Amino acid sequence: METMIQPAANQAATTDFLPLHGTDYVELYVGNAKQSAHYYKTAFGFQDYAYAGPETGVKDKVSYVLIQDKMRIMLTTPLSSSHPITEHLKKHGDGVKVLALMVEDAYDAYAQTTSRGGKSYMEPQTLTDEFGEVRMSGIHTYGEVVHLFIERKNYKGTFMPGFKAHKTNYNPTTTGLKYADHCVGNVGWNQMNPWVKFYEDVMGFKNILSFDDNDISTEYSALMSKVMSNGNGYVKFPINEPAEGKKKSQVEEYLDFYEGEGVQHIAIATDNIVETVTTLQSRGVEFLTIPTSYYDELIDRVGHIDEDIEPLKRLGILVDKDDEGYLLQIFTKPVEDRPTMFFEIIQRKGAKSFGKGNFKALFESIEREQALRGNL
Repeated sequence: METMIQPAANQAATTDFLPLHGTDYVELYVGNAKQSAHYYKTAFGFQDYAYAGPETGVKDKVSYVLIQDKMRIMLTTPLSSSHPITEHLKKHGDGVKVLALMVEDAYDAYAQTTSRGGKSYMEPQTLTDEFGEVRMSGIHTYGEVVHLFIERKNYKGTFMPGFKAHKTNYNPTTTGLKYADHCVGNVGWNQMNPWVKFYEDVMGFKNILSFDDNDISTEYSALMSKVMSNGNGYVKFPINEPAEGKKKSQVEEYLDFYEGEGVQHIAIATDNIVETVTTLQSRGVEFLTIPTSYYDELIDRVGHIDEDIEPLKRLGILVDKDDEGYLLQIFTKPVEDRPTMFFEIIQRKGAKSFGKGNFKALFESIEREQALRGNL
């Protein structure tokens, strides 16, 4: 299978029955939301935004919503051992439960997707308070991850009913993070194509980019990936599955430790990756390291770039190009003790691709971390 890029014009050739305006928020189930919120504020520069819990009438769980520019994350923790979220945490550890999507009509989004085979997670409902209404619905996707469809055009309050504005005296500055560029899912052996078909049939996405084990491989391991995009390109979900190799791939390690399929990483955009990563590193965020030899032939490979090479080398930032420009990207180490979810920081300078030219250096770096854990 060859790498394939589908022309953008073809993506909008048919009527989009599920128009999406982007990612509304990403919800993580975590063991201690109060402490996790402190971490994401301190390390990543997210800001207090909203809270729900016993003080707002929610008796069985707490949720902190943090914001940075257009990127919102919700951190949710159950308040009893019998809560269903407790079982999720016991099995998976901290991880993404909800990829919420902005829609014009949450009721229609539910009807469109369930009529095409989507499995219902949340029947359409309307939440109301003195600030208006939020309509929402949801369907299941891979593993225990769900998509919620959020319609908030008639709401003027903070986040949604059931939440109150939340501010504390501890407010570290932002780090330049802007919005969710894409979210990557890891699925099991031979499950990539079934989930590609799900996104095509149920949600009207297109497969805009494909990589096989010839594209994404090292001496020891390999994986396959397909990038799914909605009609306007605002929402992209790459899907990875393992491929045969001499040793265990990063996807296999994830599946073993997460104990199932789930979100591998969240890519967040920035307009100045050097400044953002410099700040993140100074706050304790750990990134994968890249051999300095990667930069010896960088300009020969990608051509002229606006950035100086030395800061990129010092920080370990990768660069790749496509027909429309170039991109800069870097990947954190897992942000919890299980080697599961991590973050990507990405700056696009015209490029629409996902860094194929960096795969070998990136995955060799991941393998070095796997070897240290004894999981390669």
